Amino acid sequence: MPQQKPLVVVTRRLPDTIETRMRELFKASLNIDDHAMSKDELIEAVKSADVLVPTVTDEIDADIIAAAGPQLKMIANFGNGVDHIDLNAARERGITVTNTPGVLTDDTADMTMALILSVSRRIAEGARVIPEGNFHGWSPTWMLGHRITGKRLGIVGMGRIGQALARRAKAFGLQVHYHNRKPVAPSIEQELEATYWDSLDQMLARMDIVSVNCPHTPATYHLLSGRRLKLLKRDAILVNTARGEIIDETALIKMLEAGELAGAGLDVFEHEHVETRQATQNCCVASHGFSHRRRPH
Repeated sequence: MPQQKPLVVVTRRLPDTIETRMRELFKASLNIDDHAMSKDELIEAVKSADVLVPTVTDEIDADIIAAAGPQLKMIANFGNGVDHIDLNAARERGITVTNTPGVLTDDTADMTMALILSVSRRIAEGARVIPEGNFHGWSPTWMLGHRITGKRLGIVGMGRIGQALARRAKAFGLQVHYHNRKPVAPSIEQELEATYWDSLDQMLARMDIVSVNCPHTPATYHLLSGRRLKLLKRDAILVNTARGEIIDETALIKMLEAGELAGAGLDVFEHEHVETRQATQNCCVASHGFSHRRRPH
């Protein structure tokens, strides 16, 4: 008699090839309409699932893990981090937690570089001009961006993604600086021509561009606090493709609105609410150009 396939509950819609392969290998329960599952839905899922496949938007806390049936043996996160999963609660229940480190390294580095260029060259802001009916003809100083060649890039977190970003940045003529818990291997530092700063404060105060590429842990929550954000130069830009909670988002928005920072490119948000995302988009992702950073808003 063939062995019964384990029940795998997938919390969000995944690429078709992945879902198809899951159906071939497992008894897979798919989220066809891609809605964000509520806590009650997640609790119901873990009562019957052998494997839960969540994503970064699912908060798998101790209550959900406590509700799991004895058959739940694995929480296999679709993504890099596991900061949204209560690891202690999972460990106490003997549930294995996995993630997929490395698979998004180049993609995230590409996105980071794209945001650096987008903010510096005001690409996102410019793309909104015609649809919003604000194009009134070209002039030499209109929508003037800024070149990045020769600028100093400070990378907060020199892991796989930080190093991949550094290689791209070097090709664009940026001077690479970084802050990490400890320096990278001398061979990597030499390859990237990177300058190490043991003091995050000192690095932030000297950079033209700052990119956040460290994981979200209790130690990195609001690592870029309101105080540290104030250390940035007024014509600096900030990019975050790591986790929203690493930056004090409220303080960042206030600085952008006050013209105390040239611009920000955010792929993640601290507060995943529609109102917050809209406010952040209006003053961050659209990016205030360098030549207009003191313009009233």
